[in-house]
Amino acid sequence: MQGEQEDRPGLRDLHGSFAGRRVWHVSCGDVINRDRCLTVLVDQNKVVLVGPPGETAVLSSGQLGQLRDALREAAEQAER
Repeated sequence: MQGEQEDRPGLRDLHGSFAGRRVWHVSCGDVINRDRCLTVLVDQNKVVLVGPPGETAVLSSGQLGQLRDALREAAEQAER
Protein backbone atom coordinates (compact mmCIF):
# COMPACT_ATOMS: atom_id res chain seq x y z
CA MET A 1 0.00 0.00 0.00
CA GLN A 2 1.32 3.40 -0.93
CA GLY A 3 2.10 5.49 2.17
CA GLU A 4 -1.26 6.48 3.54
CA GLN A 5 -1.64 10.23 3.80
CA GLU A 6 -1.42 11.33 7.42
CA ASP A 7 -4.54 12.88 8.84
CA ARG A 8 -4.06 16.59 9.01
CA PRO A 9 -6.14 18.63 11.38
CA GLY A 10 -9.11 19.08 9.10
CA LEU A 11 -12.12 19.97 11.18
CA ARG A 12 -12.19 23.65 11.87
CA ASP A 13 -15.23 25.67 12.70
CA LEU A 14 -15.82 29.15 11.36
CA HIS A 15 -18.27 31.11 13.50
CA GLY A 16 -20.59 33.57 11.82
CA SER A 17 -19.58 32.73 8.26
CA PHE A 18 -23.05 31.62 7.17
CA ALA A 19 -25.93 33.67 8.55
CA GLY A 20 -24.40 33.55 12.02
CA ARG A 21 -24.31 29.76 11.94
CA ARG A 22 -21.37 27.46 12.34
CA VAL A 23 -19.65 26.07 9.24
CA TRP A 24 -17.36 23.03 9.28
CA HIS A 25 -14.58 22.32 6.78
CA VAL A 26 -13.20 18.79 6.62
CA SER A 27 -9.99 18.16 4.70
CA CYS A 28 -10.08 15.31 2.21
CA GLY A 29 -8.42 14.26 -1.00
CA ASP A 30 -9.58 13.34 -4.46
CA VAL A 31 -8.93 10.22 -6.51
CA ILE A 32 -5.50 11.48 -7.60
CA ASN A 33 -4.48 12.53 -4.08
CA ARG A 34 -4.93 16.31 -4.38
CA ASP A 35 -6.00 18.19 -1.25
CA ARG A 36 -9.71 19.01 -1.26
CA CYS A 37 -12.32 20.02 1.29
CA LEU A 38 -15.87 19.08 2.28
CA THR A 39 -18.03 21.79 3.84
CA VAL A 40 -20.92 21.15 6.23
CA LEU A 41 -23.36 23.90 7.10
CA VAL A 42 -26.89 24.38 8.35
CA ASP A 43 -29.48 26.26 6.29
CA GLN A 44 -32.58 26.81 8.44
CA ASN A 45 -33.38 23.26 9.60
CA LYS A 46 -31.43 21.44 6.88
CA VAL A 47 -27.87 20.15 6.92
CA VAL A 48 -25.99 20.94 3.70
CA LEU A 49 -22.93 18.94 2.62
CA VAL A 50 -20.87 20.62 -0.10
CA GLY A 51 -18.25 18.51 -1.81
CA PRO A 52 -15.37 19.51 -4.05
CA PRO A 53 -16.92 20.73 -7.34
CA GLY A 54 -16.87 17.98 -9.96
CA GLU A 55 -14.65 15.80 -7.77
CA THR A 56 -14.85 12.71 -5.62
CA ALA A 57 -14.02 13.17 -1.95
CA VAL A 58 -11.66 10.51 -0.58
CA LEU A 59 -11.46 10.41 3.21
CA SER A 60 -9.10 8.58 5.52
CA SER A 61 -10.53 7.01 8.66
CA GLY A 62 -9.53 10.09 10.69
CA GLN A 63 -11.12 12.46 8.19
CA LEU A 64 -14.24 10.29 8.17
CA GLY A 65 -14.42 10.67 11.95
CA GLN A 66 -14.14 14.44 11.54
CA LEU A 67 -16.96 14.41 8.99
CA ARG A 68 -19.10 12.29 11.32
CA ASP A 69 -18.53 14.77 14.16
CA ALA A 70 -19.34 17.75 11.94
CA LEU A 71 -22.54 16.10 10.68
CA ARG A 72 -23.59 15.24 14.23
CA GLU A 73 -23.05 18.81 15.43
CA ALA A 74 -24.81 20.24 12.35
CA ALA A 75 -27.78 17.91 12.89
CA GLU A 76 -28.06 19.08 16.50
CA GLN A 77 -27.91 22.70 15.37
CA ALA A 78 -30.56 22.10 12.68
CA GLU A 79 -32.94 20.70 15.28
CA ARG A 80 -32.82 23.89 17.39
